[in-house]
Amino acid sequence: MDPVKLVEGYKFDDHTTSDVRVCFKFIDEQPEWFSCHSSVLSQNSKYFADWLGQNDVRSNNCIELECPRVDYDHYVKMLKLMYLPRESVIDSFDSVKSAVGVLRASNSLGCELVTKSCVEYIEAASWDEKEEEEILEVARTLGSEAVSLLARLQAPSADAVKNVFISAIRFATCMESPFPPFLGDLKTSAQEQIDFMIHEDDDTALVTTDEDVKSVVQEGLRKLLCALRTRLDLLSTEFEQSPDQAEQRILCSLADIDWIANLFAKIEMMHDFVSCWSEISDHILSVVQDKKYISGLWAVKAKLIEVTGKALDAVGYGSVVLPSSSRVHILKTWLPYIQMTKHFLDENSKNETSVQMDSDLFQNIESAIVSMVLALPSDDQADILSEWMKQAEQFKYPDLTEAFEVWCYRSKTAKRRLVGGLNGASNPTVSL
Repeated sequence: MDPVKLVEGYKFDDHTTSDVRVCFKFIDEQPEWFSCHSSVLSQNSKYFADWLGQNDVRSNNCIELECPRVDYDHYVKMLKLMYLPRESVIDSFDSVKSAVGVLRASNSLGCELVTKSCVEYIEAASWDEKEEEEILEVARTLGSEAVSLLARLQAPSADAVKNVFISAIRFATCMESPFPPFLGDLKTSAQEQIDFMIHEDDDTALVTTDEDVKSVVQEGLRKLLCALRTRLDLLSTEFEQSPDQAEQRILCSLADIDWIANLFAKIEMMHDFVSCWSEISDHILSVVQDKKYISGLWAVKAKLIEVTGKALDAVGYGSVVLPSSSRVHILKTWLPYIQMTKHFLDENSKNETSVQMDSDLFQNIESAIVSMVLALPSDDQADILSEWMKQAEQFKYPDLTEAFEVWCYRSKTAKRRLVGGLNGASNPTVSL
């Protein structure tokens, strides 16, 4: 191996000037030894300094080290680095893996200068996941030297998390205009990282309950719905030019809205989403149900059911509380559309090119609709059930039999039950 020059003139592994040998012992293998200099070793390593202080090199000039074979190269490099001037040590590293190995060796032998150089190099370099785990393992043995290494792994402050979260929301919802198409992958990445960041823990709760965060999330939803409205308004012209591209643009908008609906559910803001979705529903359906698209836009029509299903689920199972008039509006707006679209999808289910939807999704939507119907005033229930029965022969979905049976029972017993319940009441103004 090539000798390494020392500023003072010594060379590593130069047996002509050395006064001590470092011998690496291995299990079931021949040892390896190198010619070194006691002055260099004692100046750079507490371990060697202690050994040399307790032994006379004139009678015993061999320092034995037990070294795992996998770390052998790192220990040898550490010895070489002892012979380099301070400013040259960092420049000798060519990878994080090598620096971590040398750091492990230098720390075990108390080589302060080499250890500091390793830490400086590693701190300034980028790490992959495997290297990060090794660095964490070594850092636990370093004491105060580990502070700079661990700085990038420390939990950020609440303000830092909040600022990043807000910036990610703005990017994920395309708030910054104009938004170049080539940044689509980055937008998707931002959405994925937001999903990861809001996994339930104490820190997440602090961020998602912050009023500034809520305000930005609401702004993001409005931005996405505005973009959807704009694309719907342009659909007629764009559809004539390129039907596939026009549909794809609408699908991209709906995919973003579907994502933010999931976000609203996780941070308990579904009331805002349902209200905004309800407001734009009439406009959406007035466009997609135009006779021009009677045999097209099926991917868009299916995606609309998926997004609407989230709103129906939130209202049907009580996570969003709305006045009965709002619930009636949602049902009367979307129920006919869902029936018609589901009917077409079923008729074309054997066609491999047709849109396929998850049967569990429709089951969940049906359950939510039944729950919503049962929670309405009886006259509103009657309107919806009457219309459903008129269409039952053509549209088998959804099955509102359960809601119909409960309504019949309530209607039959309503007067008797209410009169009985009010006989002892103190309010005489209630009339049946």
